[in-house]
Amino acid sequence: MTPDDATLTTEGLAPGQAGRVLLIACGALAREILQLKEANGWDHLDLTCLPANLHLWPERITPAVEAAVRKHRDDYDKLFVVYADCGTGGQLFEKCRELGVEMVEGPHCYSFFEGNDAFAERGDDDMRSFFLTDFLVRQFDAFVWRPMGLDRHPELRDAYFGHYEKLVYQAQTEDPALDAKARDAAERLGLAYERRFTGYGDLKTALARL
Repeated sequence: MTPDDATLTTEGLAPGQAGRVLLIACGALAREILQLKEANGWDHLDLTCLPANLHLWPERITPAVEAAVRKHRDDYDKLFVVYADCGTGGQLFEKCRELGVEMVEGPHCYSFFEGNDAFAERGDDDMRSFFLTDFLVRQFDAFVWRPMGLDRHPELRDAYFGHYEKLVYQAQTEDPALDAKARDAAERLGLAYERRFTGYGDLKTALARL
């Protein structure tokens, strides 16, 4: 499995083994989750990823998560959904409550990577900021530039980003190559650039509790 795959995949599945937890995660978080598993020895956590590009259609996230929960729930002691609200308007939270499974807290991954409390405290300071994570820096063309039509119609840039002031790169890792790619993305969008090293934030905290 590669972390950027856009297909449903399962890593390390061990049906019926006591104490195992299945993480049902956004594909955009696969690399970070696998890194956390390895660094912390969380061998009891298995991972299945839904397509990262579901974020282009947030209304599809809740049904996809529900289908994954129903598919795997009899094989594990516990399921944990590694999505925040992610544009579902509270629907994912309500569905997870209905299904009796927990999920990551927060409105979106930008919030839980920075830490939900810290992100909330910034409030209006970030209202005109456009955010990228490690994943989105790597996949900037595939998830931002081309889907918004900017490769074909660069004149749309001002229509989409005219009210933004800066691009904030929330770095999960120390990687000069990603920093350079993020700077390039900011220049292409005509935005000021800010890099914040967040690490894994509340994602690590949430998985550690499992």
